[in-house]
Amino acid sequence: MEYSDQINLENKRKLNALLKELPKFCSDYFRYLDTRNTSSRTRLAYAYDLRLFFQFIQQSNPTYRMAMHEIPITLLDQLTTTDIEEYLAYLSFYENENGTEKTNGEKGKSRKLSALRTMYNYFYKKEYITSNAPSMIDTPKKHKENIIHLDKDEVADLIHAAECGDSMTARQRALHEKTKYRDTAILTLLLGTGIRVSELVGLNVKDVNFKYNCIRVVRKGGNESTVYFGDEVSAALMEYLELERDIIAARASAQHADALFLSLKFSRLTTRAVENLVKKYSETAQINKKITPHKLRSTYGTNLYKETGDIYLVADALGHKSVETTRQHYAATDDERRRLAGSFSGSIFHKE
Repeated sequence: MEYSDQINLENKRKLNALLKELPKFCSDYFRYLDTRNTSSRTRLAYAYDLRLFFQFIQQSNPTYRMAMHEIPITLLDQLTTTDIEEYLAYLSFYENENGTEKTNGEKGKSRKLSALRTMYNYFYKKEYITSNAPSMIDTPKKHKENIIHLDKDEVADLIHAAECGDSMTARQRALHEKTKYRDTAILTLLLGTGIRVSELVGLNVKDVNFKYNCIRVVRKGGNESTVYFGDEVSAALMEYLELERDIIAARASAQHADALFLSLKFSRLTTRAVENLVKKYSETAQINKKITPHKLRSTYGTNLYKETGDIYLVADALGHKSVETTRQHYAATDDERRRLAGSFSGSIFHKE
């Protein structure tokens, strides 16, 4: 089974478990989502968001302090815009069922409101309800954030940290000697292709083609794409495959034996492991930025846009469904082009 198929199957299992907890009427809505070609990841995220919403309703309204599964669909008609606004305010800071403090900014609130709107829209169009309170709530305003990315010196320092393991403790260095080629290949691949961490951990050995310097990745939504890489990525991958991977793969189970990147537990590397790996080497390299795998993706996208000025190429390379997503993230961060515009405007004051 492909890694993406395994993830989809696991997400479906989690969703089925959540549906036993959510109000009964939600099952119709999630069957509808399944027919709309939404990803299993999206459906699961919506389910978690809706469970949080119904938990809030149970806490704030004594009428619905019953088993969540028994909450009737009439609830949706009874809620007002004030109820939805109170829910959004609640999301700013709350404690989950484990007592862990949670917060949501503009992005988190927008996503949770979107989950609520989509559910309401479905039942409203089906005429199961006659009111649609979430549709009358403005989406929380999103402020543009500067993209954090690495400059060339920081990229060099990060790769050097993975290759050499400087400033590590004796224990860290012992582990590093077993994974330095793997770790270097991972960082180089993320920086050299801009693929998502979920796409990286899903790679199998057969997905790498050194003849054409490309990899086959499964994008969000399940679509396959061919991503090309340069000589630096090729060299790093070859070193890992020739010098390290076979040693670990020899003890891997059949379920994980095909994975490109393996852990020292002889299983496919997880997204959390890659996130920790990136954090470790960014700290070792003393980079004064909060670096995550997504920041390495941003570094690739920013550099590609600066080199080409082609927002459509960047969107395609990053696997964005909409070029507007790319434009919002990258076009607004091109300081060099802004400076060029400023110097160009000065020419109007000079005679030819």
